Amino acid sequence: MHRQREILIVGGGIISLAIALELQAQGAAVTILCRDFSEAATHAAAGMLAPQAEKIPPSPMLDLCLASRALYADWVHKLEAIAGMNAGYWACGILAPSYQPCSEKNHWCDRAQVQSLQLGLSDEITGAWWFPEDAQVDNRALAKVLWMAAKEAEIEIQTGVTVEKFLTDQHRVSAIATNQGTYESDHYILATGAWSQDLLPIPVFPRKGQMLSVRVPPALGVPLQHVLFGEEIYIVPRQDGRIVIGATSEDVGFESGNTPFGMRSLLSAAIRLYPALQQFPMQEFWYGFRPATPDECPILGASPYSNLTLATGHYRNGILLAPITGKLIANFVLTQKSEPLLQAFDWSRFSSSVLNP
Repeated sequence: MHRQREILIVGGGIISLAIALELQAQGAAVTILCRDFSEAATHAAAGMLAPQAEKIPPSPMLDLCLASRALYADWVHKLEAIAGMNAGYWACGILAPSYQPCSEKNHWCDRAQVQSLQLGLSDEITGAWWFPEDAQVDNRALAKVLWMAAKEAEIEIQTGVTVEKFLTDQHRVSAIATNQGTYESDHYILATGAWSQDLLPIPVFPRKGQMLSVRVPPALGVPLQHVLFGEEIYIVPRQDGRIVIGATSEDVGFESGNTPFGMRSLLSAAIRLYPALQQFPMQEFWYGFRPATPDECPILGASPYSNLTLATGHYRNGILLAPITGKLIANFVLTQKSEPLLQAFDWSRFSSSVLNP
């Protein structure tokens, strides 16, 4: 009888949970070490699944995002069935309005066509790009669904564990030192998002994003039926009457808190695009830290250590890329073979001196 392969994942966000569930489904014994589930960027996101609205150019990154979007509906429904909870997946499509005349007519709708899709947008817009295959998910609900699914799958999740460093022996990780003692495993996965540089000298750094939400008065129902992806703003309607508005992009390290400047800039841009917002009650303000990289693409797959795999640096697309990251990283860890889609995101695309065992 073969012993189960033991795998230890550092990090408690959506990427960590997606990988853990995929590994466990393939017969591995998985433990997650999580410092604080609530601090993950997962909780601060808007949940847009928007590879087309973001106008990612043809590239391996676009291929990765489109592949993940294609997995999303089935992936979410399977998780919901396991967890017995709803993740708020909504194939609502995304409108990307513009205030400028448009020469790029692919996916373009003029003002009259936009009004047939969505009433109430600014009189200033000239039209909008329409991406019916883009979608959204309620990121906070998804985080709870993933957590519950992991519990149902009997994945061991240890919270309150701060990983202090990897203990290495030449080209292998021998153990992990934490505030709760030392952990050993057959294989290790780093999925700590914006905090990855605490453990390895890889080019992942925090990019702060401030956000807020308003609530639609119940008498109005759900007046926004599509995500609005504007210039320097996005407006994400939830089916429960909330509207999420984001997000700033600030290179300020881990500076905490919402600021008047951040809130003013978001509200000004949002009200310009969808004026009715100015009458809706404010609900909540928050902020989070995206794990950015120099090329704004994730770091996935091998590391200089033979038994350490990297899954970090997803920047704005952690929610979108969770299904494909879980699938690709689990397959890589269990087979040690890198699929073509994974190879473009290897850490070695940055300076070879970044990581040096």
